[in-house]
Amino acid sequence: MTDRDARQQEYRSADGLMPEVAASIVGYTARSPRPALHRGVPSPHLTLVITLDQPVVTGWSVEDAFGTTPTRVDIATAGLHLTPAYIRQPQEQSGIQIALHLPAARSILGVRASELCSGTYEGVDVVGREIGRLRARLIDTPDWPTRFDLVRQFLRHRADRAEGRPRTRAELAEAWAWLGRHRGTGRIAGLADHVMLSERQLHSLFTAEFGIGPKRFNRLLRFQRAKRLIGYGVGRGEVDLAGIAADCGYADQSHLTREFRSFVGIGPTRWVDQEYGGMVPGGMVPDESAETFYRRPRVDRHS
Repeated sequence: MTDRDARQQEYRSADGLMPEVAASIVGYTARSPRPALHRGVPSPHLTLVITLDQPVVTGWSVEDAFGTTPTRVDIATAGLHLTPAYIRQPQEQSGIQIALHLPAARSILGVRASELCSGTYEGVDVVGREIGRLRARLIDTPDWPTRFDLVRQFLRHRADRAEGRPRTRAELAEAWAWLGRHRGTGRIAGLADHVMLSERQLHSLFTAEFGIGPKRFNRLLRFQRAKRLIGYGVGRGEVDLAGIAADCGYADQSHLTREFRSFVGIGPTRWVDQEYGGMVPGGMVPDESAETFYRRPRVDRHS
């Protein structure tokens, strides 16, 4: 039996999301024979991880993550990034991972999404002591349904308290929603017309609010969809990379593989082989079940 075969992961997805705030809330536990390395791949969401035991230890390279001064946080708050973060995984870990929508950054985290871009920060430093108190309550709570209720209460309370404070400009919130509806295939010229801004204005305002321009965000959305479809294939035991490339609007499978290497550092086949362990990539449960144990899939060997 290999280490990968012996590794165990369990994920539980919360019901009753606040759809205007979060794409997913996932509880995770993982056990491994020895410490491991996980790639935190780029996502079109903000990531909020509240650990229940071991801290998140991360860096922007393998050397950073395993060096003497990695980022070490109990509550990880991360913005958009276009290259992988490398996360040192202990033998046992558990926590809750929340994928926040970009416009929710102001209300939930108290900052613009752009202020977190390409970084991982201690949640208490960003959000305040309130989230530290939430973590303490989550640690003392023995069951997942109650933990999820506490997280939802926290998000609702933060959203309610944000009334009257500055919000994301309406044109930018609509631009973000429009791109999401088109799942990474919308034309930026069409988006600019839709929100009645020039392409230059759109790029400048979108970047100032969210941290990257709409074209790059479009790429993230398309990559996220491809990654999720790969995850569905993992659940079935077969991944059709050529079919996924076509479904997601890539020119061909080679185009998908190049984008994967750009965002992840390796092709999709190697990523599937290495990364189905630890925290859920992008905060999503690949087969949308409440509790998932991954098994080694069969993958096309063309990448």
